[in-house]
Amino acid sequence: MVHTALPMDRSPISPCETLAERYQALLEVAQAISAHRDLDELFREIAQRLPRVVRVNFVGLSLYDPIKNMMRLHTVQANVPADLVGGHEESLDETPAGLVWQTQQSVLVPDVSAETRWPKVLRCMQEDESRSFCFVPLTTGARRLGAMGFVSLEKEAYSEADLEFLQQVANPVAVAVENALAFQEIAQLKDKLAKEKLYLEEELRLEHGFEDIIGDSDALKQVLKQVEVVAPTDSTVLIQGETGTGKELIARAIHRLSGRNERTFVKLNCAAIPTGLLESELFGHERGAFTGAIMQKAGRFELADKGTIFLDEVGEIPLELQSKLLRVLQEQEFERLGSTKTIRVNVRLIAATNRDLRAMVEAKQFRSDLYYRLNVFPVTVPPLRERREDIPTLVRYFTQHYAGRMKKNIQAVPAKTLEILSHYAWPGNVRELENLVERSVILTQGTDLQVPISELQTTSDSTSFSMTALEEAERDHILRALQETKWVVGGAAGAAARLGVKRTTLQSKMQKFGITRPE
Repeated sequence: MVHTALPMDRSPISPCETLAERYQALLEVAQAISAHRDLDELFREIAQRLPRVVRVNFVGLSLYDPIKNMMRLHTVQANVPADLVGGHEESLDETPAGLVWQTQQSVLVPDVSAETRWPKVLRCMQEDESRSFCFVPLTTGARRLGAMGFVSLEKEAYSEADLEFLQQVANPVAVAVENALAFQEIAQLKDKLAKEKLYLEEELRLEHGFEDIIGDSDALKQVLKQVEVVAPTDSTVLIQGETGTGKELIARAIHRLSGRNERTFVKLNCAAIPTGLLESELFGHERGAFTGAIMQKAGRFELADKGTIFLDEVGEIPLELQSKLLRVLQEQEFERLGSTKTIRVNVRLIAATNRDLRAMVEAKQFRSDLYYRLNVFPVTVPPLRERREDIPTLVRYFTQHYAGRMKKNIQAVPAKTLEILSHYAWPGNVRELENLVERSVILTQGTDLQVPISELQTTSDSTSFSMTALEEAERDHILRALQETKWVVGGAAGAAARLGVKRTTLQSKMQKFGITRPE
């Protein structure tokens, strides 16, 4: 830690402080403890109150980190002008706080310049013009927490009597620190549980189009067989396929069939998060880590602990963030943005992309080591045009689903319509089919599904039969609408409104298909 402190001119405190004054100081410390749960504020007030009875300019809190087996400077406060920075970590042998934690004995150094132990800490103290210090244990009945340090700008500032008094100060502070850490841990757990609850509620609310994977084609069966093989393992899965093929449904199926199915399934669309915020979304951040970070936030990996995280559009993760993702996959650990504390998790990763990651690796747009780590078990979801036999089943399912939601009595899908839809190329895959069926249900007035065939996009993948049939189906659709509206073209009850097109568009279509009103 590097501080810059300027000593203030003040009269030295008499060593003959009365017992009553020290009891009063202890009372004020107790009042400060009851008033402040935030440790920075508590130590700031202690640093302001103690100089009446003991010569102290800096008050610090060092806590033992059992995971790293190190001492961490949690906070340091001063009553002189100083630029203070906490968060530094040192091994137990490199700081007086470590010695105090190990031995549970106080340490008193009357002259910093004559001390040879802990050179790094002493160098920082000398830069702050500190000349003497003492550390006392912070211990409760439950555990050894760390040490409380008192530093003065004067030599030989502390006597044995001062050391005894400062230990009396540290005893209630230790209880306050333990309570504050417990409150912090509880708050973090509550926040994590609340976020997990939100995720679970979102899963219940989400409309995935269908609750399970619909279809009986050989191409789909092959994918589901792969899912059954890999799901019981904890291996990373890379789901590849075009947009709209249902990659998320495959990811959910893997999670549901795995041993983690009772834990959280957390998803993140990497393309939907601005690049500057993606690291925070993945790994979380500490308060003040960046502008707008007003509170601590747990990232998606932390929320997915013991469960599964699904990273959609993983090819959109920027290069500078890919190394950190690789570390999580290899070591199962990371640090929040703005923190030096390592968080360990047990997470299974399922990634998905519609991009060619191998080509991106060759173009230096994606890390090769991350690609190989993601590509442990690749699963390719076939596009809808390669499983055309599933299209009639999907159309009927979506029709029933949306008709039920909209309380419409749609009983059948015309065979000719199913034939046309089965021969369409579906560049948008299942998502495009679902959207078309939903719109068709909205437009349908009778018991047969009325599909706006004209809205289907012409693609180079469509056959000549498809286009001829599409035009024929569109003509029949327009004729049916005209007959049901008694050949009224415009108006709220006219055929154009029923078909969901403009009056001029409908008239143009009638002219194109040679449709004229019968005599």
